[in-house]
Amino acid sequence: MPARVRPFRQGAGFLGGASDLTLRLLSLGFFLLVWTVAALAARSPMLPGPWSVVQAMVQHTVEGDLPYHVGITLARVAAAFVIAMAIGTAAGLAMGRSRRADMLFDGWLVLGLNVPALVVIILCFIWMGLTDVAAVVAVALNKIPLVTVTVREGARALDRELAQVAQVYRFSPRKTLTKVTLPQLYPYIMAAARNGLALIWKIVLVVELLGRSNGVGFQLSIYFQYFDISAILAYTLAFVGIVLLLELAVLRPLETRLTRWRL
Repeated sequence: MPARVRPFRQGAGFLGGASDLTLRLLSLGFFLLVWTVAALAARSPMLPGPWSVVQAMVQHTVEGDLPYHVGITLARVAAAFVIAMAIGTAAGLAMGRSRRADMLFDGWLVLGLNVPALVVIILCFIWMGLTDVAAVVAVALNKIPLVTVTVREGARALDRELAQVAQVYRFSPRKTLTKVTLPQLYPYIMAAARNGLALIWKIVLVVELLGRSNGVGFQLSIYFQYFDISAILAYTLAFVGIVLLLELAVLRPLETRLTRWRL
């Protein structure tokens, strides 16, 4: 008898297994090695080595500046992320399941996808003032069209036979949504969430740089004026580390759990 082939489970476990962890550590070690060699070759404060960045990170953490500003940025990222995912998922599902809704709002979607993020940020600050509400709204508006497009494609790919089965068994609209529709949309929703998290925090930094007096983006603008590369990289790597931790500890296990039925 042929050997049984076990399906590959992407993202199984916290880090995808011991072999995956080894590969990740080797890749990270190689990156740090290249960075160290480049810094030693440059011998310039414009390219500090990893140890200098770690020292700056520890210093700003002890002083309290880094945790404070990173926390504020995380709060803005979380608020914009929730708003964008909620509105984008609902809009994408409606446009994917209704041709009339798709035709009605497709022009809006194209407009939202092509208006530069910087323009949206400036307009929100002008119309709503230099407030946190304006900052969160600006970030959410930039992300909603991307979520809508992703979910709309998932809604268009829904299995019609499963929907017919739900009708035969007289599922309620709520049960059809939770037991038939959403399980098929989970891969698309998780793709939108993963891309959204990576994009939103970058837009938040631009928002903070332009119109806020706190947050990681504001700190980067200050250290840019002093050409303090170590501090810039310290704040950047600290936030990237948190986002990476969210990816590994939250998004990847959640995706594995939600899509387990497909294996």
